Amino acid sequence: MAYRMSIRMRNRSKTLRKDMTEPEIMLWSRLKTRGEDKPIFRRQYAFVSMIFDFYCPAAKLAVEIDGSTHWDDEKQARDEARDRWLKSQGIEVLRVGAGSVYGNLSSVADAVIVRAAERIRSPEV
Repeated sequence: MAYRMSIRMRNRSKTLRKDMTEPEIMLWSRLKTRGEDKPIFRRQYAFVSMIFDFYCPAAKLAVEIDGSTHWDDEKQARDEARDRWLKSQGIEVLRVGAGSVYGNLSSVADAVIVRAAERIRSPEV
């Protein structure tokens, strides 16, 4: 199914690419490296009315870095509803705490890359 992205969302994603948070910059430094067997990620990827921190189109894998703004119950409920809808569209959302990125960048990056590779190899994607 094809989705349309508004010009407003496209412009917002461009702005967010220029103003990435520190955990986003740290993780992007690991995900942006291209290699023969490495999945390709996009940063601040606009999809319908939302923007993913990172997205691997081939794997249909969205990666969200959750900081303190995601801790309140209302925001968590919205995130869960959004994740359910994305799952119904065939997109998996991998949520990573900002503290995990700060504390264990290599493990987080490796886990993201491994999950994307698994989904690419899966016949369901």
